[in-house]
Amino acid sequence: MQPILIVVELLVAVALVVTVLLQRSEGGALGMGGGGSGLGGLFSPRGAADTLTRTTAVLAVLFFLTCLALNLLALHGRTEKSILDSPAAPPITSVPAQKPALPVGGTPAPAVPTPH
Repeated sequence: MQPILIVVELLVAVALVVTVLLQRSEGGALGMGGGGSGLGGLFSPRGAADTLTRTTAVLAVLFFLTCLALNLLALHGRTEKSILDSPAAPPITSVPAQKPALPVGGTPAPAVPTPH
């Protein structure tokens, strides 16, 4: 099931990129969609823009649904629980401060490094 969803995810992602690139920009200079307004309806600039907008929305929903499905499949076999499901942590007790251990030579390191 997971390989099928991965293939669907890739196809939807490529289709989403193509539909976004086909749409007109705010200035209308970069868009490739539209043209040929004599055919009316779907192939008018306005109809093509509406169709591409709807197609983008549908592909975005499909993309998110396949992402969720892949995540649910990936988490299905795990036995780990959520942090929210765990019992309350024991209270933190103060630990007395300990003196740092001496280096291997037995003499303490100088507090301030000496210049060279």
